[in-house]
Amino acid sequence: MKLYAGIDLHSNNSVVSVIDETDHILYERRLDNNLERIKHELSPYQERLEGVVVESTFNWYWLVDGLMDAGY
Repeated sequence: MKLYAGIDLHSNNSVVSVIDETDHILYERRLDNNLERIKHELSPYQERLEGVVVESTFNWYWLVDGLMDAGY
């Protein structure tokens, strides 16, 4: 089953969600803006993720660059 992740990036925290292709929420949590923590929380889903979207109005570069470097 295909999975999708969405991250709502705020100034000091992010809401990270993973859903399946039927819109069932598999994971949803507010996390501190810490790249290693976010990657750790997404790691159980990484092989099945079709994509990750980030919603942000500013300051998204560190997160997008870090996730891309990690193979997301």
